[in-house]
Amino acid sequence: MTKYLISFPSEAMVLTAEEFPIVAAEAHAVIEEAKAAGVYVFGGGIAEQVDPVLVSHDGSVSTEIYPGSRIKGGFTVLELPTREDAVAWARKIAVACRCAQELREFMYDPAS
Repeated sequence: MTKYLISFPSEAMVLTAEEFPIVAAEAHAVIEEAKAAGVYVFGGGIAEQVDPVLVSHDGSVSTEIYPGSRIKGGFTVLELPTREDAVAWARKIAVACRCAQELREFMYDPAS
């Protein structure tokens, strides 16, 4: 089976304070559904209040990350038999989160 990344940037989710707990509950329900279906691998949100760092081959750490690599928002990794299944799950997450989702396919690596 193939692993898929379903994600959205944080600025895509525009919610009122009243909507947030409803959306959170619905999003968690979709994740529980994915777990029950046995397709859930991992998910979460990037802690945007913590600045990213770049770690070099020699172990040195820098606050200068790659240009254009600002990763923000939420993501879910699912392992699914087809791209059509991935689109269906991305749609469920889009409905729950009230924002469109980006869908990416991980390359196959027999060691992972």
